[in-house]
Amino acid sequence: MPAFYYKSLPNLITLGRLVLVPVIIAMISAQRWTEAFGLFIIAGISDAVDGWLAKTFDLRTELGAYLDPVADKALLISIYVAFAIERVMPATIAIIVVARDIMIIGAVMISWLMRKPVEIKPLWISKLNTVAQIGFAALVLGAKAFQFPLGVWFDVAGAIVAALTLASLAAYLAAWARHMSL
Repeated sequence: MPAFYYKSLPNLITLGRLVLVPVIIAMISAQRWTEAFGLFIIAGISDAVDGWLAKTFDLRTELGAYLDPVADKALLISIYVAFAIERVMPATIAIIVVARDIMIIGAVMISWLMRKPVEIKPLWISKLNTVAQIGFAALVLGAKAFQFPLGVWFDVAGAIVAALTLASLAAYLAAWARHMSL
């Protein structure tokens, strides 16, 4: 097999994860929680595998640097919106998650349009936020799949996700404001 295929393997796995997004959302809309949970776990494993392959075998590409976070955001945003639509979680949490990403993308676009591109590097708070968002989505899907009640843990975890998402947004906007000399 040509070297091109090996170099592309992490990107192909990432594209597969992107393809899973509408399938997972369809499963949530149909309230097929076990299937949605299983596919979410597969998506999570694929994220770990493509990252491991890219780093271990030096298969990093410029496309992969953009594609991987897009796949992650597409999955998380879609799931949070689907949860809100299905009334599995308060719409407020979904709105906070989506608004954070829209504001960050908007700030990056404004910087680019003003010819002051900002370097995007993950902050520790955003990494913690992503882990919390993924964990919360997995817990909700798992609870629905295995019919565990959404009790106090759900409210506490939702509040933590909302707080971390807002803290991450504040950190990014503060860094952006400094970069733009506001």
